[in-house]
Amino acid sequence: MEIYLDNSATTQICKAAADKIIYIVNNIYGNPSSLHNKGLDAQHEVEAARKTLAKALGTLDTEIYFTSGGTEANNTAVFGAAYAKKRQGNKIVTTGAEHSSVFEACKELEKQGFEVVYLQPDISGHISAEQIENAVDKNTILVSVMNVNNETGAIFPVDKIKKIIDRKKAPALFHCDAVQAFGKIPVKPYKIGADLLTVSSHKIHGPKGCGALFVRKGVYIKPLLYGGEQQRKIRPGTEAVPLIAGFGEAVSQISPYSQTLESMTALRDYTVKRLSQIGGIVINSPEDALPYIVNISVTGIKSETLLHFLEQREIYVSSGSACAKGKQSHVLTSMGLPKNITDSALRISFSKFSTTQDADALANAIEQASRSLIRNS
Repeated sequence: MEIYLDNSATTQICKAAADKIIYIVNNIYGNPSSLHNKGLDAQHEVEAARKTLAKALGTLDTEIYFTSGGTEANNTAVFGAAYAKKRQGNKIVTTGAEHSSVFEACKELEKQGFEVVYLQPDISGHISAEQIENAVDKNTILVSVMNVNNETGAIFPVDKIKKIIDRKKAPALFHCDAVQAFGKIPVKPYKIGADLLTVSSHKIHGPKGCGALFVRKGVYIKPLLYGGEQQRKIRPGTEAVPLIAGFGEAVSQISPYSQTLESMTALRDYTVKRLSQIGGIVINSPEDALPYIVNISVTGIKSETLLHFLEQREIYVSSGSACAKGKQSHVLTSMGLPKNITDSALRISFSKFSTTQDADALANAIEQASRSLIRNS
């Protein structure tokens, strides 16, 4: 029986979203920018999804811009803010643990002459509000900090950032990558004071190839793409109606947070307890991490070796961010963890469909791997 525990990489699409996509593909195939009825029907589906997402985030419909996914949304936010604000300063504050779509975008901006400060998490994976406070100054034009880390589940102090920016009298826009948080805990851009906020469809049982960027009303960023009037020119191009509609349907299927958080916390605690009974296991995620993610190291076994061992038993986890394609985690490295820990790291990530039986199967397989692989190495 297949056991899928790589939900931070992607989730299985839910039936409601899949059914919606099939219906749209077969019936609502007009271009949403066309003025005839077929086009208006398609536009209606796009706007219905936009309203659903805006309601979930507690924002205006007009503040939601659909993209091809979290990477495009993050790039649009980071480059768009930096280019729009460059006359007011030159400094960007982010963390060394951001998703690669923010981290690599900031590296590119460094090459273009921007000053980028990468705040390093402590050994437990945390970033403190004090670190952010010390880094932000009057020359800071962008602060980009994720809500939940995609590899460790560490929750960053995004509720403090807007107050810090205001206190420092910085001209900075605040961008929050909420891809791993949305659908799991309440994500409200107004509440945390975000100017820009990223979410993604395929992390919440929606289709791949669709994400969204919240841009607060009155905030100006330079677009990455040019060539159309769609979405007020922030993200031009013909909208992917089936994917957007599927995204909207997945948003409508999000379970009550109090219910899922309680069950996920119980599952996480059960999994950690089972794994901690195995010799050589190190838990890299902090105790107060989002319970959907547990990062561990099975010391003495390289990540790739253990991944294949588990895969042969139809148990699917990852060694870190799927976008890294197996490269060593810059997140764990930024935490200052030793090489033997980073080389043997696994990320276990749950969804609302995960069970204690899944955790038992994983723990049993890792225990078997520890006995056979370490003995034979």
